[in-house]
Amino acid sequence: MRLHLITVGEPKLAYARAGWQEYTARLGRYHKLKLTHLSGSTPQKEGEAMLRAAGRAPVIALDPRGVEWSSEELSAYIEKQGVQGTGELAFCIGGPDGHSDGLRAQARALWSLSHLTLPHDLAMVVMSEALYRAATISAGEPYHR
Repeated sequence: MRLHLITVGEPKLAYARAGWQEYTARLGRYHKLKLTHLSGSTPQKEGEAMLRAAGRAPVIALDPRGVEWSSEELSAYIEKQGVQGTGELAFCIGGPDGHSDGLRAQARALWSLSHLTLPHDLAMVVMSEALYRAATISAGEPYHR
């Protein structure tokens, strides 16, 4: 399965750049990975740019209104999408003002990382690590323990 990670901006803080690079490199061993960093604007324009970048791939929008998945549930969700013939999923992290209503309406799923509000850089690291952990679960590897 191809995973397309679409974000507004790139990680700015050193720890976040290192974490993002580490986990996207690890994730690339399990999935074909595409990374797209968009420039910030308004939520409406960012949402339109994310949908264009995603193309026909179903969008999974990181949003506090979404469902909190356990690592096992995330792994099962991605596996199920692959079994159903979905070749690519686009995971989207919006800018500081979040996603537009239009993007949320078109998303296949809304995924909440936590009830906490996370800084943008940290959300990028948490998302990439969560996807990597889900991939190791699907592969039956011990990282997730």
